[in-house]
Amino acid sequence: MKILVTGTAGFIGFHLAKKLLERGDEVVGLDNINDYYDVNLKYARLNELGIRHSEPHHRHSELDSESNTLIQSTKYPKHKFIKANLEDQEVINTLFKTQKFDAVCNLAAQAGVRYSLENPHAYINSNVVGFLNILEACRNFDVKNLAYASSSSVYGLNKSQPFKTTDKTDTPISLYAATKKSNELMAHSYSHLYGIQTTGLRFFTVYGPWGRPDMAPMLFADAIINDRPIKVFNHGNMSRDFTYIDDIVDGIIKVIDNPSKPLCHSEHPTTRHSELDSESNLPPQSSSAPYKIYNIGNNAPVKLMEFIEILENSIGKKAEKNFMDMQDGDVVSTYADTSGLINDFGYKPDTKLADGIGEFVKWYREFYGTQQ
Repeated sequence: MKILVTGTAGFIGFHLAKKLLERGDEVVGLDNINDYYDVNLKYARLNELGIRHSEPHHRHSELDSESNTLIQSTKYPKHKFIKANLEDQEVINTLFKTQKFDAVCNLAAQAGVRYSLENPHAYINSNVVGFLNILEACRNFDVKNLAYASSSSVYGLNKSQPFKTTDKTDTPISLYAATKKSNELMAHSYSHLYGIQTTGLRFFTVYGPWGRPDMAPMLFADAIINDRPIKVFNHGNMSRDFTYIDDIVDGIIKVIDNPSKPLCHSEHPTTRHSELDSESNLPPQSSSAPYKIYNIGNNAPVKLMEFIEILENSIGKKAEKNFMDMQDGDVVSTYADTSGLINDFGYKPDTKLADGIGEFVKWYREFYGTQQ
């Protein structure tokens, strides 16, 4: 299968591309390598995929009808990469026209809840305009299989837990969350109008090697190892459904390999409403379009203080803690109901938090060259 994976310089996109290549798929990677966080980490991920930083990264205008404008991996014969913005419609269209993808997994986005309070336009450009360009390219160049990243942040002010995909998601508390909800709505319209098989994945607190520097595991590890205090928000009264990166990638691949199908007339929500409310992975307003939304998480939230203790044990050092009030745009707890993935694919994350944190700390020490 030939797959476009956007966001391959990012945490999840890098791991997904690597796993797909190792199983023999052909992967075209795309990323704009923005400076939201350390670009050296992004280039290091690309280097692991055989995309060397020393090679010239083609600018958008240099992509033409010839496929050799893409950078060829020196490690994986079936991997090419292009540096581009999702919002550059001409580049996206040319890429789809020349490469003829079987499937697309859109993981590129302007990430971060708190940063969306500071730079809202970046989120509209990348997450809304950019996603529209992906949808339009799928429509115009006959790509029927589209998986894309949503987020657990769409649940916003929902109080009921675990979060179910049947829950209303009309109260986002950050622009980032609002853009992710808009992606789900846009995807549904294209599934309904054009028959594109779209599957949205609401990610829950992904962690592991090569993780993002703006996320708690990296922030905490860096502070603890370098003798700085960590910021513990809401005075530690928080919990997260921490999910190891390998488990996340396994779930994504199941979705790519099994694109959503139209809901049969016999399965329409009007004929089995109670089932949909209790256990389906389809939202309440579902139509017969080939459209699905899944929660992808560990289905087992962990208290923040327990997470910190596990990290301390793995590092071998206690953290100095500054207890602080809740941040704007944040939520107290996340907890994924993953019954959709379980029922459809038998998906069950099996990485214990202590094991996953151990792998993360091992990578951190090797990558940043510290043995403290």
